[in-house]
This record gives sequence, C-alpha cells and structure tokens, in this order.
Amino acid sequence: MDYAEHREPLLPFFPSSPYSNGWMLHRSLLPETSRQRIADVLEEQSREFGAGRKASDNIEALRRGANAVVTGQQVTLLGGPLYTLFKAATAIRKAHDASAAGHPHVPIFWLASEDHDLAEADHVTFPSRHELHTLKLRMPEGAVVSPVGGLALGDAIQRVVSEAAGLLEPGPVMEALEEFYQPGERFSRAFGRLLSRVFEAEGLIVLDASSRECHALGAEVLRQAITSAEVLHNALIERDKLLVEHGYHSQVLVTPQSGLLFLIDAETGARLPLKRVGGRSGSGEFAAGRKNYSESALLEILEKEPERLSPNALLRPVFQDAILPTSAYIGGPAEIAYFAQSQVLYERMLGRTTPVLPRLSATLIEPSAAELLHRHELALTDVISLRPEELAVRLGARAMPIESKRKLSATGKSLEAELDELTAYMGSLDEGLGRSALVAASKMRYQMNRLRRLSANYQLQREASLRRHADSVALALFPDHHLQERLIGAAWFLSRYGEALPSLLVEHAAQECPGHKAIFL
Repeated sequence: MDYAEHREPLLPFFPSSPYSNGWMLHRSLLPETSRQRIADVLEEQSREFGAGRKASDNIEALRRGANAVVTGQQVTLLGGPLYTLFKAATAIRKAHDASAAGHPHVPIFWLASEDHDLAEADHVTFPSRHELHTLKLRMPEGAVVSPVGGLALGDAIQRVVSEAAGLLEPGPVMEALEEFYQPGERFSRAFGRLLSRVFEAEGLIVLDASSRECHALGAEVLRQAITSAEVLHNALIERDKLLVEHGYHSQVLVTPQSGLLFLIDAETGARLPLKRVGGRSGSGEFAAGRKNYSESALLEILEKEPERLSPNALLRPVFQDAILPTSAYIGGPAEIAYFAQSQVLYERMLGRTTPVLPRLSATLIEPSAAELLHRHELALTDVISLRPEELAVRLGARAMPIESKRKLSATGKSLEAELDELTAYMGSLDEGLGRSALVAASKMRYQMNRLRRLSANYQLQREASLRRHADSVALALFPDHHLQERLIGAAWFLSRYGEALPSLLVEHAAQECPGHKAIFL
C-alpha cells in the first residue's frame, strides 16, 4: 500500500515509483547472443502454444532489439482466477504505451511452471445463479512434490471439463477448454495454449522457462546462488531486519538453512528445497531431501543438467531478468512485496533492480449487478465492507416507508440530544453518577439501534426480494468474502463476454493511479 501510494521511490526497497515512466528508457544489457537464443526459444514455444501472427511479430521485434514488459503466474486449472487476465492485460497495455512513446516493447507472460504447490493449482471456482462451485482435479498420489507445469493431466480432467461445461456459456472459450485440457496434456502447455488464444489479437508472448535451454541462459544466476550463498543469505537477513525497522514484515521467511534454489531429484522428479547444511555455505555443503551435495557436485549438475536447478520465489524474478530484456515487471500485491526482499539479490547478481508495476485490480460488474446497485443506491464499497446479512438490513432500512424513516430519525435525534444533556448534567453533580449515566445512555442507544434493525428486518420480511438482491449482489461482487478477481475463474467471464473482454481490460489497464476499480460491463 505504501509503495502504491508514493509518487517518490519507497527507498531503499524500491528504486522507482509506480507513477514513473522511467522504466521505458531502460537499456538492456542482455548480450546479443542471449537475445537471439531466447528469441529462438520463444519462437518455437509460440508455435507449440498456437500463438497467432501478432505474437510472432512481437518476437521478431524482440529479436531486433525491443525490450519486454513481463508478468507471470503459476499455471492453474482452466486458466486460473480472474487476475490472470488482469496481469496479461496490464503487461500488454504498458508495452503498447512504451512503444507508442517511441521505446519498442513487447508483452511476455512467464509461466511459473516449476512451482510445486499443486494445492494452489488444481482447482478453479465458477459461480452459478445462487452459489459457488469449486471444480477440483484429483491428481495421483505422490505428484504433489513435482513441478506442476510438467504434470500430465489424467482422465479426471474430462470430468472437470464436463462440470465446467455445465457452468460456462457455450461458445469459443468452452470449445478451447475442451480442446486444450485433454488427458495426457501437460499443465503448463494447456495453460499456455489457452492464454495464447485469449490474447491472440494483442500478441501476448507466452514463455515456459523450465527447459534446459532457458536454464542454461540463466546459468550465471544459478551459479551465484550456489557459490555466493553465504553473501546472498546475509544480504537477505539484513534486508529482513530493515523491513522490520520500517514497520513491515518479510513475505518469504529466511531461516539459517534457507537457500535460493530447489533441486529436481533425478530419480523421483521431486522438487526439493536445497538447504545450506548447518546454515553454513562456507562449508560448501548443501542438502536436498536425504542427500548431501558439495558445491562442486551442484556446479556439475548446473553444467550438465541446468534444468534440475530451480529458483525459489525470491530468486525467480532475478533469474527471469537474466534471460529476458525486461524493462518492467507487472505484479500483484504479494509479488510487489516480494521485490522489497529480492531487491538485494538484484543488486548483487545483476547490478540493477527491475522496476515493478502494479497490475490492474478490478471488480467486473455485470448489467444485472449494476441494476441492483443503482436500484438500491449502493456502491461497490458497500458490498465489500458489509456482510450479506448486513447488506440486506441496509436494503430493508432504505425500503421502509418514508413516514417510518422520519419517525425513527426524529426520535433518534431527540434521544441523542436529551442523553447528551442529561449525561453532562449527571457528570457535573458527581463523577460516579456521570459514569453510571454514560452506561445507561449506551444501553438506551443500543435499544434505539435495535429498534431500527427490527424495523428494517420487518421490511425484509414484507419484501422477500430484498434478501435475494443482497445475496445476489454479494455473490457477484464479493463472493464468499473474497475479492472477485482472486476467486472467480477467468474462463467464466470469458465465456460470457468473449473476445471483447480482453480488449476492454487492456483499455482499463492504462490506469495511472494504482488502486482497485469498478469496471461496468
């Protein structure tokens, strides 16, 4: 919040402000050979993901020297939550704005396919008229420790897609889900194909960096994470102390044994944290699972099988910007907070810190919900700040006959005036008597408010539609007490609004003032 509200850099954690366009002037230090190699990778993957001509043109622009606005996310079931679209739309818009200003940029979506937290990726939530439905993919036992992106979808995906068909509108999006999410398909490829299809007209480039080629391109960062583990660990510890001194906290816990890498086990495929033995990297000893590895053994793995070394949440953006000509990264609130820690890694490993910009954050308001907001004189903030039952009471209070409202208002004002005068008088007579008067006055005010609630509830009973309206608007705009963007699957809105939705989000992502907004559809 502090970062998003500051027009000056929130030093020392962030070298730039979200209000600055200085990132557009970034001069990439990516070697020309590396630029051509990553362009080759992107070109090959764009064909695999079925990307269109616009993405190919953007890859060619990157090959010729354009920089990148990058965003990313863990690969999740059926396209994941709504903020997936917001991230991509923001990267597209920022790249467009920079290019229009004479600084060529292209948008890239980084698939965080190496993440092993299957519990965050194996489900998606869609609403029906009266409730939420969470579709969950049951994966084989033992798959939970492997990188999610490489997992193959089993026969259970057919059940999930069938359930989705009962909740989503028929059309191109549902057809794409049926085409991409098939038994035997990998998590990351299905996700990448869907994202490429949704933003085909905008030329979004999608990258899965889990390959040997990408890890070889970022080998120097992985090497430093091994050979400079002590220095980097100490820098993170000092940064954590500084965060606490400024009243903040660390997003990623750094312990004495913490390292910056995971190791993919050669036999099981498990993604295991690579820990510093005894908290001492100077010993050159690391441990993953039950096995110990010397520094030289890890460097040999890096040389021969670099894809087996996987960066953790703090190192991932540094690794990313070692292989891409990144000018700015588009992140959500938690990711931006990560950067306050990662900044020390950036400076020591790359000699610079990539600016991070807030993604579009919004609640999409469909016409039916907009009509209810207008009819009952509600704002989005009312829906977010009140529980559905409280919202219903407010609707009941507003629906009361004008005469009832006048009598309650007049009585309330009269009671307040009388109580203020009486408690002041009692207090002037005796301090103890004054305290007793305040307690009694509080009880009277409570009873007056109770009378207001009873009147509102009576109106609710007379007009049953008010309760339905409160529940409906809460489900649509603040489902299950969560921001809509974090809970509802993107595919639900895409199935209803089609290709018009991505372009609308790109338009709204031009926001100059970070914050949550209401977008009326």
